[in-house]
Amino acid sequence: MTTETLNDTARMAGRPREFEIEAALDKAIVVFSEQGYHATSIADLKDAMGLTAGSLYKAFKDKKAIFLASFDRYKQVRNAALADAIAIGGNGRERMRLALHHYANSAHGELGRRGCLVVGAAVELALFDLETDQRVKLSQARIEGLFENLVREGQTDGSISDRTDPELTAQFFYAVIQGMRIAGKAGQGQERAIATVETALKILD
Repeated sequence: MTTETLNDTARMAGRPREFEIEAALDKAIVVFSEQGYHATSIADLKDAMGLTAGSLYKAFKDKKAIFLASFDRYKQVRNAALADAIAIGGNGRERMRLALHHYANSAHGELGRRGCLVVGAAVELALFDLETDQRVKLSQARIEGLFENLVREGQTDGSISDRTDPELTAQFFYAVIQGMRIAGKAGQGQERAIATVETALKILD
């Protein structure tokens, strides 16, 4: 048996491959988002992720480790999707509108009912768990930073009023998108989510 074969055998017997972990985490994200952290059991996660108990504990220390890995995966996927969504915007205002509509599209229907993992983490864990709190704060800072940059971009290209305060506007839009996600969990419709975005955008005039 060659060294390469031995290494392959060791990998198969040990920790799941990276692509398997990512696929499993995508399923864990759904469970945590729908049920919340405290209501989710290891058995729920094992069933949803399609991993044996042995594989699960080789990859993750405990439920909290699964949650933190799921949070990181969630943000990785969501950040990439947001970047793609706003890339087609021709100016700062259009890119801001596309960003807010991206969040509105996740705040109704099945995705809305599923909920936002960041909101769930902030409500259930951030006050009591430092690692979760740091992730939630970093997520907020990144989103507000993006919004602030888009306002400044719009002011530079003339699509957003110079009277608009970039920092305060970014904070306002962050509150809007988080509020939409909570309303989505409660079952708001698409029309309401879109109306919320269009109303919020008037602050840029």
